[in-house]
Formats: sequence, C-alpha cells, structure tokens
Amino acid sequence: MAPRKGKEKKEEQVIALGPQVAEGENVFGVCHIFASFNDTFVHVTDLSGKETICRVTGGMKVKADRDESSPYAAMLAAQDVAQRCKELGITALHIKLRATGGNRTKTPGPGAQSALRALARSGMKIGRIGKFQLIYSVRSICNKRDMAVLFFLNPCLRPIDGPLVSRAGLYIEFIRICIRYLHLKIWANQIFFFFFCAFFVLTSKMKKPY
Repeated sequence: MAPRKGKEKKEEQVIALGPQVAEGENVFGVCHIFASFNDTFVHVTDLSGKETICRVTGGMKVKADRDESSPYAAMLAAQDVAQRCKELGITALHIKLRATGGNRTKTPGPGAQSALRALARSGMKIGRIGKFQLIYSVRSICNKRDMAVLFFLNPCLRPIDGPLVSRAGLYIEFIRICIRYLHLKIWANQIFFFFFCAFFVLTSKMKKPY
C-alpha cells in the first residue's frame, strides 16, 4: 500500500507596502486632526496633502450620536489610523490640529487630546505639532455693512481672494453708515461724498501696508 501524501505547506509571501527605506529611517506623513464638538476626524495624508492614506472619524467607531465627539471614539479612530499607517510603512507623523474656526469656536473638541495620545501610544513617532484655524471670510460675516465696519476697525485687513467687495465699496458703505446715523442733509451728503472721493483717489496711490 502506497504511503499517504500529506498536505504540503505553502509559504505565504508577505508583500511589503510603502517606500523602501534604510533601517532606522523614518517615513513621515501628515495627520490632520479636526476636533469639533460634534465629531473628531483623524485624516492622514502624504507630505503634500494631496494623497489620502487613511481617514477615520469618531462616528465610525461608535453607534450613539452623542458619543461621536467623545475622547473614547477619538482614541479608537486614532488607533485604526496608526495601524493602517504601519501597514503602509509610515512610521512618523506631523500633526495639524484645528477646531471649527471661522466665526465659531476656536477651541478644539474633547477628542483632540485623546487622538494625539493614542497616536503616540500606538508606536507612531510625532514630529511637529501645529494648530491651524479658519479665518473670517465674507460668507461668515452677515453682510457688506458689517464687513465695512470690520475693515475700518482694522485698516491693514487684506481682502481674501474671491468674489469679495472692493476697497472702494467698503469705503462707500462705511460712509453711508456714518451719514445714516448722523442724519445729514442731502447737500451735505453730496459735499461729503465729493471730498471722500478725492481723499480715496489720493490715498489709493500711496503705498499699501501689505
């Protein structure tokens, strides 16, 4: 009787992902942590920020809506991100932390600190840590009248690129506000506007502060 053939064990080849680096060399990525009071996003990209490597949110790790912004959900999200980064050969991360910003709160949510700690405890080396905020735009301000007042409170304010009101429009709108509250007559309005136009032409030729 012929001997039975046993099952041959096949060696599984481990496919290494990510760049080939020397021993002891770190491969950096950028971790964008957006921590609001509704959710926490942990988003890892390459150094250019154009290629997404991994993105996990606190809402993906919990079932209850009220727990999406909790430190526990942020910790679970950061652990999944760290595991995926290790699979792709990323060993170190630069941190970019931001809150909601704009005309809302500039304080990060409760999950920011927990996510950062979880990344460090998962074996990821931390590079630079920076805090970035959104700035005001015309869309975040009520109307052109408020923008004119804001411009005159800070004359060095540089208008953001886009469909914004011009510098002359801000001057005119501010003058209209002053005239409306001072209750000037029509002829005084015209004379004041004439001198204002002359003043604007002279000052527009001067060197701008930026």
